[in-house]
Amino acid sequence: MSYLHWLVATSLAFVVAERLFAWRKEQPALRAGLWRDLGFLGLNGHFFAVWTAGASGWLALHATQLLQGSGVRLQGSPVSAWPLVGQVVALLVVSDFLQWCVHNLLHRVPWLWQFHKVHHSIATMDWIGNWRFHWMEIVVYRSLQWLPLAWLGASGKAALAVAVVGTLWGDFNHANLDCGLGRLGYLFNSPRMHLWHHDASSEGGVAKNFGIVLSLWDHVFDTAYWPRERSPERLGYPGDWEMPEGLLGELAWPLVRRTIVAGASATARTGDP
Repeated sequence: MSYLHWLVATSLAFVVAERLFAWRKEQPALRAGLWRDLGFLGLNGHFFAVWTAGASGWLALHATQLLQGSGVRLQGSPVSAWPLVGQVVALLVVSDFLQWCVHNLLHRVPWLWQFHKVHHSIATMDWIGNWRFHWMEIVVYRSLQWLPLAWLGASGKAALAVAVVGTLWGDFNHANLDCGLGRLGYLFNSPRMHLWHHDASSEGGVAKNFGIVLSLWDHVFDTAYWPRERSPERLGYPGDWEMPEGLLGELAWPLVRRTIVAGASATARTGDP
């Protein structure tokens, strides 16, 4: 099966699971913003992800060849000689840690945070929320992960398996399912824990629970926050009223906002009305 087939299969699985085992039973299936988020799913999950897979693969290949031509060696990792299961585990752990690091940057670097705000403007959480993000995040994640993963040298089959696991777990983290995973919650992320990442308040810190598949990194680096007895009062981020509600508006907003802020700053410096 191709990644696109897995994407469709997992999407349908979570549609059914949320109807049968909903956590927040008062949350309607046809919630506000559903069609916009389905648009994000089509853009980020189907169109953009599939279209950029070939382009990013081509760029990665030529960038690797350019580095090798300059004398930089990317060989040396033993992972490529491992059995498929070993490659999958190694690639999953390394890529998940890299994604945890990039996710940190999305919250801590101001201009990256403007793009990431699109994802954090979610007010009603379900599995489709996994796909509500600005396409610039795909560029950032792939660019910053490329060199370490190129050195790792895992096979294409291992890369596909890890991509499927990442998609499955991302949908799971955002799903309207009451799953805390018990003691495994100290190793793997879950809907209960990830819900606190989307907390609109500053309780436990404004940036917490960055894990994608593994929650381990948050426990190791002291960014975990999870009051197990309750859920956040509100999802979003401080000032999320600024975010437009439509798909096109949210895609344009980070760029338009930067232009408006830059223009306002220039006016303030010159004193012009």
